[in-house]
Amino acid sequence: MLLAAGLVGACAVLSANGLGAAAPGDPVPPVSAAASAVGFVDVRTAVPDAIIDLRYATANNFVGIPLYPADARCLVHESLAPGLAAAAAALRASGERLVFWDCYRPHAVQVRMFQEVPNPAWVAKPGPYSRSHESGRSVDVTIAGADMGTGFDDFTARATAYATDGVSPAAQANRARLRDAMSAGGLTVYSGEWWHFDGPGAGVQRPIIDVPNN
Repeated sequence: MLLAAGLVGACAVLSANGLGAAAPGDPVPPVSAAASAVGFVDVRTAVPDAIIDLRYATANNFVGIPLYPADARCLVHESLAPGLAAAAAALRASGERLVFWDCYRPHAVQVRMFQEVPNPAWVAKPGPYSRSHESGRSVDVTIAGADMGTGFDDFTARATAYATDGVSPAAQANRARLRDAMSAGGLTVYSGEWWHFDGPGAGVQRPIIDVPNN
């Protein structure tokens, strides 16, 4: 069953993007009317213990400047919520937590990113439609504290999902464990980036969605 935009629940979030750490039992604030209208929910309604570290709300990204508001939220389409909950549960069983680096991405930000790195192998070329992050149906994630072999947005061959050259066996195993957990929720890895996972319908071209992500 899809999670409603107004669903609230307990959350304990560590954040580097201005959201702050919510105390257990605090409700997740409702998303904006514009976000709700396109079916977006705050990921914390599905993954209460999510660690939200939206890099594009900080200068710690490949562009070097914040691209999101400081109070940006991790919004996803409601169709991803059950799968993300399942993925988080799979990791939680071994004492691990999901970290979210990016979720819904406004179209204007995608345009700005492609201007900075006009290489569709690394940054999706924006078009007259929304898909993947722009439709809230893809996420960039990692496992808290795990060595993955590269950082986020590492534009080298080592960042590809199944890379072995220059990637330690431990990092390869961690990537595989992340893929297995996400697969349990029906999300598939993008072969070009170990951190990028697509939910159902991520590749479908939809009308441009450019609602605020805070």
